[in-house]
Amino acid sequence: MRDSFHSRIGFILAAAGSAVGLGNIWGFPTQVANHGGGAFLLVYLCVIFILAIPALYSEMLIGHSAQANPVRSLTQLSEGRARPIGRLMGYLNVLGSCLMLSFYHVVAGWMLVHALGFLARGFGIEVAAEFLLNSSLTRDLIFTAVFLLATAYVVFQGVEKGIERWSKRLMPTLVVLLVALIAYMLTLPGADEGLKKYLVPDFSLMTDTSILVAAMGQAFFSLSIGLGGMMIYGSYLKPGANLGRLSLSVAALDTFIAFLAGLLIIPALYAGIHLGVNVGEGSKLVGEGQLIFAVLPELFNSMGIAGPFVAFAFFMLLSIAALTSTIAQAEVPVSYCIEERKLKRPVATALSLSVIAVFSLLLILFFEPLFGWVVTAVTQFQLPLSGLFYLLVVGWLWHRSNHLKAIAAGSVGLTLLRWHIRYLCPVLMSIVFYHVAFG
Repeated sequence: MRDSFHSRIGFILAAAGSAVGLGNIWGFPTQVANHGGGAFLLVYLCVIFILAIPALYSEMLIGHSAQANPVRSLTQLSEGRARPIGRLMGYLNVLGSCLMLSFYHVVAGWMLVHALGFLARGFGIEVAAEFLLNSSLTRDLIFTAVFLLATAYVVFQGVEKGIERWSKRLMPTLVVLLVALIAYMLTLPGADEGLKKYLVPDFSLMTDTSILVAAMGQAFFSLSIGLGGMMIYGSYLKPGANLGRLSLSVAALDTFIAFLAGLLIIPALYAGIHLGVNVGEGSKLVGEGQLIFAVLPELFNSMGIAGPFVAFAFFMLLSIAALTSTIAQAEVPVSYCIEERKLKRPVATALSLSVIAVFSLLLILFFEPLFGWVVTAVTQFQLPLSGLFYLLVVGWLWHRSNHLKAIAAGSVGLTLLRWHIRYLCPVLMSIVFYHVAFG
C-alpha cells in the first residue's frame, strides 16, 4: 500500500513548502525591485492565475491519476507513439531532481552556516564566527552534509510521519519568522520608501513586455513546477481529492509568502541605501546571491547590537525554506527507487541521498566549472521544458480515462479550463522556455 497524506492541511503545507524555497525569498523580491515594483506585482498575480495554477494543476493531476512516480506516471499517460518520450521525460525528472538537490543542498548549507555564524557573533564567540562566515572547503563539506542528513531524516520517516508532520512544524515557523522580520525591518529609516516602491504600482509600466515575460518565468518557478515534486505529492493524495481547490490553496499560500518576502527584502534594500550600503549595480538593484551574501550582511552589520540576531533569524528563515523544498524534491528519486526498483524506504532514501551527496561533492570540489552549468541546465532548460510537457500530456497525449476530459463534459467552466490548458498555456509556456533558455 502506497503512503499518503493524512489531512488536507498537511498536503497544502507540504506542497506549499515544496514551492516555497530560496527563489521565493530572494528571487521574487529581486524581480519585483528590477521590474517596476508594484507594476510587476500586479502582472505577477495575473500570471499566477493564467499560467502557473493550470500548470500546477496539470502536474498534480498526472501524479494523482497514475498514482505513481514521474517515470511511471508520464509513461502511462503519454499514450501511443509519445510513450517513449514520456518515459524519457520521467527519467529526466528523476535526474533533474538529483541535480537540483545537489546544488540546492550546497546553497542551503551556506544559509545554515551564516545563521550559526551570526549567532556566534551575537554572543561574542568570534573564533566560531570567523570559521563559519568565511568560505572554506571544510566548512562547505560539513554543512552540505548536515543539510543532506536533515533531508534524509525527514524523508526516511515517510509521507505522513515525515514530510507531512515536519511540514506542519516548519511552515508555521517560517511564516512567524518572516512576519517578525518584516515588523522589525519596517521600523528602520528608509524602509517606508521601499514599501511605497513595492505596493504602489506605476501603471504606465503595465504594458512593458519585459515585465510580462519576467512575471511568467517567476510565477512558474515560484510554484516549483517541472521536476516532478508536485506530481509525486499529487500521487500521495487519496482518490477523489479536489485537485482544483487544492491547487488554488497551494498557489495562494505560496504567493502570500512570496508577497511577504517582498515586504521584507525591498524595504531592507532601501533601508540599506539610507545607511550608506551599496545595493546597486548601475541602474539595477543587486539580486540573488550577491544580495543574500554581501548586501544584506552589510546591512545587518550596520544595525549595531541587534544586527547579528536579526541576521540569525533571516538566515534561519532561508534554511527552513530550503529544507521544505529539499524534502519534497528528494521524494522524487526515493519514490522511483521504491516503486520501480522495489527497494524499502530506508534503502531508497540512503541510496538517493548518497547519489545526491556525490553530485554535491563534485560541485564543491569543482565549483567554478560545474556549479553554474548545473544550475543553468536545471533552472533554465529542464524546468520550463518539463512544465511544457506536462501541459501537452494533459491536453493532448492522454486520451483514455483523462480525468479532466471526463469531468469537463458536464461543466462549462471545466471545459474552458481544458481548452485553456490545451491551447493557451502551451503557447505561454513556450514563451517562458524561449525567454529563460535563450533570451
